[in-house]
Amino acid sequence: MRISPVGFAFSTLDAVMAKAEEYTAFTHNHPEGIKGAQTTSAAIFLARTGNSKEEIRDFVQLRFGYDLSRRLNDIRPGYSFDVSCQGTVPEALIAFLESTSYEDAIRLAISLGGDSDTLACITGGIAEAFYGGVPVEVESMVYKKLDQSLEGVTRSFVQKFIKC
Repeated sequence: MRISPVGFAFSTLDAVMAKAEEYTAFTHNHPEGIKGAQTTSAAIFLARTGNSKEEIRDFVQLRFGYDLSRRLNDIRPGYSFDVSCQGTVPEALIAFLESTSYEDAIRLAISLGGDSDTLACITGGIAEAFYGGVPVEVESMVYKKLDQSLEGVTRSFVQKFIKC
């Protein structure tokens, strides 16, 4: 859930994959954790570089083996809290794939329940890249909640890597 900036900060898919692995090893040094981080970062990179949802889905399924053919309506009834990457990353991607906007993506991710903050973070990063940013109303609300230091870091990152 904390790896999204990697998908925005590097200029090649190879660099994104390498950095996702490097940075994830500090907190999730397990093959599934690294796979989840690389999947998330790669999906963000692909979304921000103009790939379609179908291209993102195909890449993730072929490269990482996640099943993205399921539908949220089929997942929702049996879904429960799951802290594993294999139990959150595919569901977060499916929420993005079924969405029609940034806000819709977040709502769909949260609607699954379970580890909803993680689902929303993963889905949100991909949706931000795909839909061209976070809506101004949401962005304004978020900045009001951050302390001055974190707001400064966030604004600097956004200015340098997202709104360049």
